Amino acid sequence: MITKQISVFVENRPGRLAEVTEAIAKNGINIRALSIADTTHFGILRIIVENPNEVEKMLHDMGMTVSITSVLAVKLEDRPGSLAEVLKLLADENITIEYMYAFISKEGIKAAFVVMRIEEDLRAVKLLKDHGYEGPSIN
Repeated sequence: MITKQISVFVENRPGRLAEVTEAIAKNGINIRALSIADTTHFGILRIIVENPNEVEKMLHDMGMTVSITSVLAVKLEDRPGSLAEVLKLLADENITIEYMYAFISKEGIKAAFVVMRIEEDLRAVKLLKDHGYEGPSIN
């Protein structure tokens, strides 16, 4: 469930995202999920990749501001209400979510995945596992 996420500070200018993703692709690394939070002048690109340590070094060597963060990736049934059930479970235990985003994987047509940044990640993992949730095979 706990996986590594790369966060990259990206200037809002034409071609910058293409530059980042092309560099990753040229190194034969697959991007499994991504999210962008932006402002007028910059954005934070968050990505889940097959080899986070290699990507972090590569992007750092390109002069980019980059960091690795631990996040939770949770496999959900692809049906109405499954996300609400997980969020309620966490809320009932006063576990706060800093941010989240979702993706679909090749693991199965009826599966969806949510990536969450949670301060108390180990407590959240135990809670979710105790309720039958699992993580995807990302990295």
